[in-house]
Amino acid sequence: MSTLRPVAVITGASAGIGAALARVFARDGHELVLVARREDRLRALADEIAATGAPRPVVIAADLLKPGIARVIGDALAAHGVEPQFVVNNAGFGLVGAASTLDHDEQLQMIDLNVRALTELSLAFVDSLARHRGGLLNIGSMAGFLPGPGMAVYYATKAYVLSFSEALHSELKPLGIRVTVLCPGPVPTEFADRAGLSKNALGPSFLIQSADHVAEAGYRGLMDGRRTVVPGAINKLITFLIRVTPRSLILSFVDYRQKRRRSARST
Repeated sequence: MSTLRPVAVITGASAGIGAALARVFARDGHELVLVARREDRLRALADEIAATGAPRPVVIAADLLKPGIARVIGDALAAHGVEPQFVVNNAGFGLVGAASTLDHDEQLQMIDLNVRALTELSLAFVDSLARHRGGLLNIGSMAGFLPGPGMAVYYATKAYVLSFSEALHSELKPLGIRVTVLCPGPVPTEFADRAGLSKNALGPSFLIQSADHVAEAGYRGLMDGRRTVVPGAINKLITFLIRVTPRSLILSFVDYRQKRRRSARST
């Protein structure tokens, strides 16, 4: 029997969907560990959560691109007398542009963060997740259902997150571990700024949802043990239609949309 306190570990918690998820978990009584590079942002969020009467979250300032990040986080958790009941892999970024023209090193860093670090943290704490009958929430994207000319590497990383998480849902279920992949559509956050997307280039307004709405949907889906969560009725319909539409048509449509996005970046 472990004497370590169960916590929810949330990566990329300094802004956007990660910060929104931290507020939802804290509101529902979970003690938190917030992980990101920007320590000042994490401490401000920890202060905000503590001001509500919830336990003050543990802050771990760490770069998830560094090798052995799971060991670094695990050591920090043990030093605070806690272990994961839930792990939320939210950290990630995207880039807009043709893969052959974007910086190659930066695209490899995207793979390292969106895929390698997520995989490492998904598998590192299985024992404690099982011990506390907890779960794993991986943040994917509707992009994971599509090929992505114009954002080829990003779309491919999210396809990995979707496939990997759905497989883990099956593998870890006998251990009592819930695994959910959250696949939102466009969300106006710092992620869009980092990717080089202006507000006008995010997509049709009927597809755009707030970080708070996405976080609520992801949290409910995880607690209900759902395999995949696509927030929004229209977005759900689109992911269904993708499955029954010829791939060549999807490629042409995504290529057209990305060209429109690039033309809107300066507006």
